[in-house]
Amino acid sequence: MSTPDAAPTRSKVPHTLILLFAMNVLALLLAWTLPQGAFERETLESGRQQVVAGTYAPLEDAGRPSLWALFMAIPRGFEAAQDIIFFLFIIGGTFGILRETGAIDALIGYTLKVFAGRPLLLIGGTIALFAFGSSTIGMAEEYIPFVPVLLALCIGLGFDAVTAVGILTIGYGVGYGAAMFNPFTVLIAQNVAELEPTSGWEFRAVLGVAMVLVGIHHVWSYARRVQASPEASLVADVEPDESWRVKPFEGLRATDLFAFALVMATVVLIVWGIQQHHWYVLEMSAIFLGLGVVLAIVARVHWDEAARAFCVGAAELTTTALLIGFARSILILLEEGQVIDTIIYAVAQPLQATGSVVAAVGMLFFQSLCNLFVPSGSGQAFVTMPIMAPLGDLVGVERQVAVLAYQLGDGLTNILVPTNAVLIGILTMAKIPYERWLRFIVPFMLKAWLVGSIALATAVWIGYS
Repeated sequence: MSTPDAAPTRSKVPHTLILLFAMNVLALLLAWTLPQGAFERETLESGRQQVVAGTYAPLEDAGRPSLWALFMAIPRGFEAAQDIIFFLFIIGGTFGILRETGAIDALIGYTLKVFAGRPLLLIGGTIALFAFGSSTIGMAEEYIPFVPVLLALCIGLGFDAVTAVGILTIGYGVGYGAAMFNPFTVLIAQNVAELEPTSGWEFRAVLGVAMVLVGIHHVWSYARRVQASPEASLVADVEPDESWRVKPFEGLRATDLFAFALVMATVVLIVWGIQQHHWYVLEMSAIFLGLGVVLAIVARVHWDEAARAFCVGAAELTTTALLIGFARSILILLEEGQVIDTIIYAVAQPLQATGSVVAAVGMLFFQSLCNLFVPSGSGQAFVTMPIMAPLGDLVGVERQVAVLAYQLGDGLTNILVPTNAVLIGILTMAKIPYERWLRFIVPFMLKAWLVGSIALATAVWIGYS
């Protein structure tokens, strides 16, 4: 799971860290030049603040961030994203111990033996599985532990790292975009829009199936090209990490099976905790740390070796942690400059002058743009839905359609925007430069936006509510 310290020498595109710093500079320029303004907000019973539609007003004599703020924002970004950063370190350490047991190599060897002649089943099944997890219980960060396993599987089948990451991210992006019950997006947005919780899930389920099929076709088409001609890979010049390579399969031991039973039990426990007790990154970090300790005991790994493996696994994600901090600092600069509400207000205003179908599709692209600046799904729901829901009332768009436009705009672009810390972390773990990822994911995004636009137009025509 080691990460590159620099972009491949053949690429003339700057390192991802440089690109993110440039985006920080751009955010500062926007904070200096855009009009400052804000919506009024009210505090809900839950303690969250909700934007009050129709209350946007310019801010007079509001301070602008200084040049010094550019450099202060980066350590503040690390502070704001510390839960995900330390979660990744613990995930890396735990997988270091799991690798040390030899169980991961054994399971990968067995899986390759089973799927060697059925790669389409591997790609299609895992995309559908990831999509289902995101659609129902909002899984995203929880998929990070599967990155090294998918990398090894895909490399072993003659594919590449882009195929592996495509399987995971398209699955969770589609799952969020057409989510049936996602508590972090659907339920919050429907609550803000004063709709019955989980209502309209049947339409979203059908849309989700269609999007999954589009995703499978996109990944499978790319994977076949790479398998037939390895030089067609977008990362053909990037040497795969040694930890991705599959060792000769020598059979599964009882301890291997028990180790992965523990991993699966941990995932089930986390899913239960999220559903029943609203666990998040802190609790998941504690569970994975405990898993590492139990794995070392079960596999009889010497404590010194377990500690060394944990440190190596965590250290491999240092670059990932740096990129996450830089990505989070972009939003901090925009917030300090008090221009986020200005951006939202400016983009939302033109929708009032369009017809219902155009307005619904326009909402999709507004939410897609908004996700660049507000990458939190739940945060975006509280910021934009108080505007989009009443706006829909004015232009003849049902509030359920407005919620769907929000879902599609937020969920799909999670796998595109560089402000999404989870995406940046996964790409760095897989050694995929961001500009190479764009070459793979933009064609899928165009297909997904087209399907989403057709779905929204259909929803308007049938009176989806």
